[in-house]
Amino acid sequence: MAAAAAAAVGGQQPSQPELPAPGLALDKAATAAHLKAALSRPDNRAGAEELQALLERVLSAERPLAAAAGGEDAAAAGGGGGPGAAEEEALEWCKCLLAGGGGYDEFCAAVRAYDPAALCGLVWTANFVAYRCRTCGISPCMSLCAECFHQGDHTGHDFNMFRSQAGGACDCGDSNVMRESGFCKRHQIKSSSNIPCVPKDLLMMSEFVLPRFIFCLIQYLREGYNEPAADGPSEKDLNKVLQLLEPQISFLEDLTKMGGAMRSVLTQVLTNQQNYKDLTSGLGENACVKKSHEKYLIALKSSGLTYPEDKLVYGVQEPSAGTSSLAVQGFVGATGTLGQVDSSDEDDQDGSQGLGKRKRVKLSSGTKDQSIMDVLKHKSFLEELLFWTIKYEFPQKMVTFLLNMLPDQEYKVAFTKTFVQHYAFIMKTLKKSHESDTMSNRIVHISVQLFSNEELARQVTEECQLLDIMVTVLLYMMESCLIKSELQDEENSLHVVVNCGEALLKNNTYWPLVSDFINILSHQSVAKRFLEDHGLLVTWMNFVSFFQGMNLNKRELNEHVEFESQTYYAAFAAELEACAQPMWGLLSHCKVRETQEYTRNVVRYCLEALQDWFDAINFVDEPAPNQVTFHLPLHRYYAMFLSKAVKCQELDLDSVLPDQEMLMKLMIHPLQIQASLAEIHSNMWVRNGLQIKGQAMTYVQSHFCNSMIDPDIYLLQVCASRLDPDYFISSVFERFKVVDLLTMASQHQNTVLDAEHERSMLEGALTFLVILLSLRLHLGMSDDEILRAEMVAQLCMNDRTHSSLLDLIPENPNPKSGIIPGSYSFESVLSAVADFKAPVFEPGGSMQQGMYTPKAEVWDQEFDPVMVILRTVYRRDVQSAMDRYTAFLKQSGKFPGNPWPPYKKRTSLHPSYKGLMRLLHCKTLHIVLFTLLYKILMDHQNLSEHVLCMVLYLIELGLENSAEEESDEEASVGGPERCHDSWFPGSNLVSNMRHFINYVRVRVPETAPEVKRDSPASTSSDNLGSLQNSGTAQVFSLVAERRKKFQEIINRSSSEANQVVRPKTSSKWSAPGSAPQLTTAILEIKESILSLLIKLHHKLSGKQNSYYPPWLDDIEILIQPEIPKYSHGDGITAVERILLKAASQSRMNKRIIEEICRKVTPPVPPKKVTAAEKKTLDKEERRQKARERQQKLLAEFASRQKSFMETAMDVDSPENDIPMEITTAEPQVSEAVYDCVICGQSGPSSEDRPTGLVVLLQASSVLGQCRDNVEPKKLPISEEEQIYPWDTCAAVHDVRLSLLQRYFKDSSCLLAVSIGWEGGVYVQTCGHTLHIDCHKSYMESLRNDQVLQGFSVDKGEFTCPLCRQFANSVLPCYPGSNVENNPWQRPSNKSIQDLIKEVEELQGRPGAFPVSISSETNLSKEMESVMKDIKNTTQKKYRDYSKTPGSPDNDFLFMYSVARTNLELELIHRGGNLCSGGASTAGKRSCLNQLFHVLALHMRLYSIDSEYNPWRKLTQLEEMNPQLGYEERQPEVPILYHDVTSLLLIQILMMPQPLRKDHFTCIVKVLFTLLYTQALAALSVKCSEEDRSAWKHAGALKKSTCDAEKSYEVLLSFVISELFKGKLYHEEGTQECAMVNPISWSPESMEKCLQDFCLPFLRITSLLQHHLFGEDLPSCQEEEEFSVLASCLGLLPTFYQTEHPFISASCLDWPVPAFDIITQWCFEIKSFTERHAEQGKALLIQESKWKLPHLLQLPENYNTIFQYYHRKTCSVCTKVPKDPAVCLVCGTFVCLKGLCCKQQSYCECVLHSQNCGAGTGIFLLINASVIIIIRGHRFCLWGSVYLDAHGEEDRDLRRGKPLYICKERYKVLEQQWISHTFDHINKRWGPHYNGL
Repeated sequence: MAAAAAAAVGGQQPSQPELPAPGLALDKAATAAHLKAALSRPDNRAGAEELQALLERVLSAERPLAAAAGGEDAAAAGGGGGPGAAEEEALEWCKCLLAGGGGYDEFCAAVRAYDPAALCGLVWTANFVAYRCRTCGISPCMSLCAECFHQGDHTGHDFNMFRSQAGGACDCGDSNVMRESGFCKRHQIKSSSNIPCVPKDLLMMSEFVLPRFIFCLIQYLREGYNEPAADGPSEKDLNKVLQLLEPQISFLEDLTKMGGAMRSVLTQVLTNQQNYKDLTSGLGENACVKKSHEKYLIALKSSGLTYPEDKLVYGVQEPSAGTSSLAVQGFVGATGTLGQVDSSDEDDQDGSQGLGKRKRVKLSSGTKDQSIMDVLKHKSFLEELLFWTIKYEFPQKMVTFLLNMLPDQEYKVAFTKTFVQHYAFIMKTLKKSHESDTMSNRIVHISVQLFSNEELARQVTEECQLLDIMVTVLLYMMESCLIKSELQDEENSLHVVVNCGEALLKNNTYWPLVSDFINILSHQSVAKRFLEDHGLLVTWMNFVSFFQGMNLNKRELNEHVEFESQTYYAAFAAELEACAQPMWGLLSHCKVRETQEYTRNVVRYCLEALQDWFDAINFVDEPAPNQVTFHLPLHRYYAMFLSKAVKCQELDLDSVLPDQEMLMKLMIHPLQIQASLAEIHSNMWVRNGLQIKGQAMTYVQSHFCNSMIDPDIYLLQVCASRLDPDYFISSVFERFKVVDLLTMASQHQNTVLDAEHERSMLEGALTFLVILLSLRLHLGMSDDEILRAEMVAQLCMNDRTHSSLLDLIPENPNPKSGIIPGSYSFESVLSAVADFKAPVFEPGGSMQQGMYTPKAEVWDQEFDPVMVILRTVYRRDVQSAMDRYTAFLKQSGKFPGNPWPPYKKRTSLHPSYKGLMRLLHCKTLHIVLFTLLYKILMDHQNLSEHVLCMVLYLIELGLENSAEEESDEEASVGGPERCHDSWFPGSNLVSNMRHFINYVRVRVPETAPEVKRDSPASTSSDNLGSLQNSGTAQVFSLVAERRKKFQEIINRSSSEANQVVRPKTSSKWSAPGSAPQLTTAILEIKESILSLLIKLHHKLSGKQNSYYPPWLDDIEILIQPEIPKYSHGDGITAVERILLKAASQSRMNKRIIEEICRKVTPPVPPKKVTAAEKKTLDKEERRQKARERQQKLLAEFASRQKSFMETAMDVDSPENDIPMEITTAEPQVSEAVYDCVICGQSGPSSEDRPTGLVVLLQASSVLGQCRDNVEPKKLPISEEEQIYPWDTCAAVHDVRLSLLQRYFKDSSCLLAVSIGWEGGVYVQTCGHTLHIDCHKSYMESLRNDQVLQGFSVDKGEFTCPLCRQFANSVLPCYPGSNVENNPWQRPSNKSIQDLIKEVEELQGRPGAFPVSISSETNLSKEMESVMKDIKNTTQKKYRDYSKTPGSPDNDFLFMYSVARTNLELELIHRGGNLCSGGASTAGKRSCLNQLFHVLALHMRLYSIDSEYNPWRKLTQLEEMNPQLGYEERQPEVPILYHDVTSLLLIQILMMPQPLRKDHFTCIVKVLFTLLYTQALAALSVKCSEEDRSAWKHAGALKKSTCDAEKSYEVLLSFVISELFKGKLYHEEGTQECAMVNPISWSPESMEKCLQDFCLPFLRITSLLQHHLFGEDLPSCQEEEEFSVLASCLGLLPTFYQTEHPFISASCLDWPVPAFDIITQWCFEIKSFTERHAEQGKALLIQESKWKLPHLLQLPENYNTIFQYYHRKTCSVCTKVPKDPAVCLVCGTFVCLKGLCCKQQSYCECVLHSQNCGAGTGIFLLINASVIIIIRGHRFCLWGSVYLDAHGEEDRDLRRGKPLYICKERYKVLEQQWISHTFDHINKRWGPHYNGL
């Protein structure tokens, strides 16, 4: 007890040493056990006190640390083992006490046993990979951890993998959020029933210890928090405190992971109010607790919150410093009536940036008292913990702890309530935060777990006023950034809008709150409460009105705006997220009749808000000019609720519509936007910069269109259907500023529009009318029809991938709904309208994705240009759709010419909107149509085919939608006298069409042609801006008409018209003296719409009297007009269709049409050309001529290019190239002639001006990747699978070389093998040649060219000047004769012995060159420099194999190996054999001939010592000298261990060039004897003891026959007996025999074995012969390849007949007696094998059968790769890489860009590409599913070989759909790797600066 007492004293005096009394420290476990026992007694008060004292002691031991961290009384932190030691100690104590004396781990296990694990609840943080299954989810936010997902069954579901942005938690087992069928195996069992009860004593200690522990944590947080200085809390201090607390919070987190039993204890502790009160009240005598309580109160106060105890009432109070006084006063003042409070700006410190006096804020009575914003009272640990979590800006650890507790139901409810209680405080902290992004994510991480659950959301809404809190908080948040609106009436406007430039909007800081709001509105029960609560609706409309009219654009008229603000995106995002998405959320609950009341509420308050808005901006009837805002959320709310009301709730539209005056106001701003769109597209806003175009595009873009343009158009449709049609039509033309254009005069003045904009504005106005009248999105189409129309429109513009279609088709933009409306119907509609085009490969290597393209019947019947125009973001897409439509019609033979946009019958209108069609039957529109037809017929300026098209479209629409048959059939055709009062008698289009108009009075400029003449019979016409009539001619003014109508409507609706209409001084009437005076002229017209149409027909067809009424032949046409729903054709067909419809609707029209046709039409009057027009005509002509010139040039260029392309090659596919001869051979010329592609001259290559081939040198390790089995290795996808490289070709060759170097003389070893299997230099050319001096100047010009190239000129890189293929060196062409007519080629009849002598002599003559090296010529210099390039291409380690560094043998070896590498690679490109013969063009574009010259020149500088020259050993018998002392020096490599192909290259390169054919054949024959002997030796080693002795005897018998030297049996037997002497076979024990597969050797199998051994040599030799002497390679079957190649090489005697089976030995031609020379060769091995039989045998068996190289084989499904690698740790740095990658050549796992694995400034991928591929690396990026290629110092993104079910890549796994391997793509990748064409095919290269 004494110890405990000591502890209690210590608790009050923290300055004592920290560690508890020694006795305690020694034995924590004993103390814990003792306390546990004491507490278990029935009377446990004593035990409890003892424990409290101990805890007080132990836990306050940490406190000074906090003080130290806070930097206050650091002195107090006296003793203790440094910072952290005390905490460790305290945690140890806690663990001991919890376990009650037992082991902590056992305790954990015990508690886990009682876990009723019904929920998973795994919490993750950002960047975690999780899954979402829409099929199983009830809430759209549902997510699963990978483990639960893979253990559940989701086959065939609509799921995707995603990277969590904000963090989340696994919902498996929570049936509120997902369907039970999707639970994984672990969480399917409802296990609560069979889990035993938790024994009382297990968790007893926890209940005592944890409250103290949590209190200690809270004290810690209180201590550590210092109220920040003016500049905000220093992140540093907060983070320091949090770091110190890391172990404590982790400890709590571990407790939550112990399962349900422990969680319920924690819940009790966290929510128990008594505990909290006792410990933290700050009463009592404990000084520390007091102090900490004070700090807590200070923190509360500084947060602008009050602690309720301080105030007796929640009354008016002094605003504390931090709060916006505006808000305080506002909310107080607002509790009564609807008051307007002026904010005083003296102490308005809330960052309103000096807006102070300028703003007035109107607050509605809906706001409840201000306790929501400013009062917080904490009653439990949980509440204060959350308070500090917010204060510290949501540290990740704390968030995870709080979320880990959520599976406990009781906690979940308590925590949700606490969270809501702190909601306002969260908002304030968020606004001040510097890291608002991270903080936003963490807030949503929490809230999405709470609010996605409908039951919980409903409970909190009812008990905690959740909706009030959210709306108030949002309103309050936005109020901090309001400015005065400048819309309409700048001086007197009372409206305030948000300022989009503020950080709050620009950085989307409001996002978490809005997202929560959208989330809770998705629950029906919550949304209903919202829609029923009038106060809330008023507040919400108030909130929405802050966005009404934001981001106002004013058109710049003079100079370009200096600074283009990019705030518009913030504005669009804000309207979409803060206004539109909540709107869609609410709409989703207004689907049935019973919800009518909700709609009425919303519409009512919406209209009220709109009326307030109109008042606030002082709006009467005319919008302010040159202003536009794209943001009218109130209009859109109103429109969307109207649409829903009619579509789903069967409401009567008129019951929710306001009066006419309000409708007129409502239509103005949306109409203004439509007109501004046309202005922006006509480039009238160009001085506002690009951003205004951006706004116009965003407004119609797929994510925004159905919350922006669609509601706007719908609202205009509603207004049009209810307003006077004449008023509406004239408003449209006035808004579009084209009123003045609508005159019949040939000239006019437009005072509001420049001439160059007139045409596009007129097109805009007509197009808008067409869209308005034909769009049915909200006027009666069903959802499926809408989806289909949207899809067809998108597919018609371009073929689309599945994902881009999903993206482009506007969903109800509440992405929370997760699913596109009926995503099941999405797939079915897609398959109905489109065909899938599988991904294909173009030879250019550009990879196509799987695309959907419209079916033929869609083009035929459904293509709808109106929908396309509505949905295009870029105008070019409309053109693209028309081009595709035209192509379809041509292809299907439906229409040959240039078709017009087809006319499509519309779905029928919903009865509520029938009034819309009155627009088509109003005089104003008819006058406009008549005028335009007349103007087009008379060829007036500024009219286009597009205008005519739209005019005809409108006429046709009018005929389709005309009223019943006319009754006034007998009315006489109106004479001139009928026309006194107005233009047209009625308003029906059908009858107005035939009405003749005789005279029109127009106002024209005095200069106009109409004025000059006397007779009124001139052609001229009306001006819609002035049609007063005197007697005969009548004038009509659109503007005047509109004013009149407006006046009528206003007078009808209100008696106070006088105060509404303000006199306008409009700029429409030009000031006197500006421009020429207008005078009046009267024109004689004498036309009707019908007659104009018929004349147009003549004009369009270019023939007189071209129109012949079809019903004259077949009267049936009129009775049942077979007018298809859909019609293709051009203007002529359109006119015919209209006339037919007009005739079939009225007999009068039919008669009049016939009459008009009977009169022969006079020719159209020739056009009078004015000077101005002449000028434009000249301009046109000049342009036309320029265009023709250009075409001609282009055509010429194209043909040049074509012929070049025919001679050149198609870089991209090595298979099907058109051969290109490097040389232009003509039989009589002996010298080769080359064309220089730079200077264009042709000529031979000479010593002083050499020509060179453009080549690309690259190091390659492809050869080294060959293995001996056909199946490629698989990529490892589990820990067991590994790839070991020791069976690769490179490894085997390395082993062989090092083995030789161990036992033999170094210089001789370096002649016995080839290198270059890894890091060999491959030389390839595009076949173009250039003068080397031209090339140098070309390089200079590239160096001075500052353009960013994809290559580095300093490294000698360039692109071929002709074909642009990548290259980095020039290979000089050796002057001399042409290959084809080489005089040396003629066969000579010398004996082989003579030839052998000649060869030896020639090799002995050093530098016997036509070019003497001594005289430095340009050519020899170039040869040297190219040799340097070749050496520098590969790394030093791939060149130096000699033991003595820098020995010349190294260079010698390297040089002939370059030749070997190129021959071997060419063989691989030909598929590993030569069966296809000379057909392959790889040879045609080969530069081996030139390469050989360069190599030979350099090799002859090193002469081989004649006594070591292998040629001697091959062709002469030497006297054997057995006494040769093997001891004193390392011997030469025995000739049988030499690599024959290497010998061949050495022999040939040592000869003077050009080589004679018979010398070449001689060398091949001699080497073949050696090769054959090696084959026999290898065979003898492979077979078993018995076989050997059998063969030995069998052959010995035949030795005396005549052609024994050509019989393999004899030779084999001889080799065996010779090798027998060297103890080669003796070592074999019994086990050795067992290993070798017991083949029964038949003569056939032995023959096959020998042929296989020799074939590689024959192939390389044939290729060499083909290149040196230009002979074609014969093609053959695979089985006869050996014999064909042998005869082609001259090994076979020509008379050889191939009837009986072919014997390879018959090719032998021994230069000296066979048995003698074999004896000599075998003797060389003898002394070596006597000592090292094993190695001797290994060196004899050369693996010669390499299969083609392959990349690793990848698994079918990408997920297998992803799951294994994305969590795999790197073997170098043992961390999980941020960007893991895996090499597809060897399977190595690397960190991309990881600094952890960097070595000498090279990151790991670059390093690996050098080690594995000599500079070429192919990596699969695990997290992105794409492949990157590293080539030297450059890299490129290649693309992906994994595609989803729709044939698309998913780069960065953004969509997260399952991906499957695309074998064709992988083949293409492998092909490019093998053929070394990455550089040529992939275009987008960039430098990687070793940083990958």
